[in-house]
Amino acid sequence: MEARATARQVRGSARKMRQVADMIRGRTVQEALNILQFVPKACARPIEKTVRSATANALNVDDEHTLDIEDLKIKTVFIDGGPVMKRIHYGPRGSASTIRKRTSHITVVVAD
Repeated sequence: MEARATARQVRGSARKMRQVADMIRGRTVQEALNILQFVPKACARPIEKTVRSATANALNVDDEHTLDIEDLKIKTVFIDGGPVMKRIHYGPRGSASTIRKRTSHITVVVAD
């Protein structure tokens, strides 16, 4: 049985979040949470939150089958790019450039 959790429009670029997602792909949930707790990147917090949400979804989905957190593994983690907020940065002599504030969509699937 597998469960899924998705976090949409999380601030942070997909490229930077994929670096953290590669660390936890294929590991057990408990091991992944330990890794994410000590990764010194800001994007590790929303990924950790999504992993916890997917774990809770798996544990609460069915009352007949009792699962334990030690039985769950992270099956897939993928990060997709979200909408980009465009802002203007004004420069000298009347020039301007755009600042692209990127967002991402995080999807985590856990399975036993």
